[in-house]
Amino acid sequence: MSDQRPTLVLLVAPALTMVLGLFVYPLALSLVSAFTARDGQPSLDNFVKAFELYGADIVFTLVIVSVSTVLIGVLAAAIGGYLTLGAHPAAVAVLRALYRWPLFVPFIVAAQCMRTFLAKNGIMNNVLDTLGFVDVANLSGLLDWRGIIITFVWKETPFVALLVSGAMAALDRATIEAAANLGAGGLRILIDIVLPQVAGVMLVGLVLAFVTMLSVLSVPIMLSGGSPTMITVDMAFRVNSYSDYGVANALGFISYAMAGMAAWVYLRRSVAGAEAR
Repeated sequence: MSDQRPTLVLLVAPALTMVLGLFVYPLALSLVSAFTARDGQPSLDNFVKAFELYGADIVFTLVIVSVSTVLIGVLAAAIGGYLTLGAHPAAVAVLRALYRWPLFVPFIVAAQCMRTFLAKNGIMNNVLDTLGFVDVANLSGLLDWRGIIITFVWKETPFVALLVSGAMAALDRATIEAAANLGAGGLRILIDIVLPQVAGVMLVGLVLAFVTMLSVLSVPIMLSGGSPTMITVDMAFRVNSYSDYGVANALGFISYAMAGMAAWVYLRRSVAGAEAR
């Protein structure tokens, strides 16, 4: 084995170099920059300035991403539950064919489509007006925080639903059939029997969706031009307008902390599950 070690190192070296150069080094540099003042001295000035200027945006980001994550969880459970427990084969087949489509749409394309769909004179309002349900002249668009949530939920729900529906399909159906034989309805079976068994998989999907939404720039910048906005927009603004990498990296560190909080929830859940077993 020792004779093969140099060969193994050479095989791993290109990938390791890419990871170190493109991910680890920029991450370390951004962390150092966040805690360094313009004169090169260690300082918390960047964080003080970030909270003074963008405190509302930090709260806005956390609320938007958290609400979106909750809605994604609800919809993913509903989609996975219907795919697993649905009594209408045709409806299940249609849902199975349709719900995955947003997976293949980039965020920037999704944001542009939503601009067309959710605007005051966009597709949604015009269709409702044509059907006689509303008067488009009296409506407003959803190109604000609501549009951001709608886009995030539409884009990320299929990813979580794919994980959840796969986990549900792998369950032993004996307990499901037993509950159905005892008169339990589909919703009761989903909540009391199915979801507890796939909670770990759903949590993984929701954490990944949470972290992904934290990093998106195109959706908030294209759908909500006002204030407050998400901190990804603030980071781009500090760099492009002021070359202020210190404050931008401080905001990035805050987003790392949010992502770390989500990871901590997942790890605590995993450790608790391991101890219970």
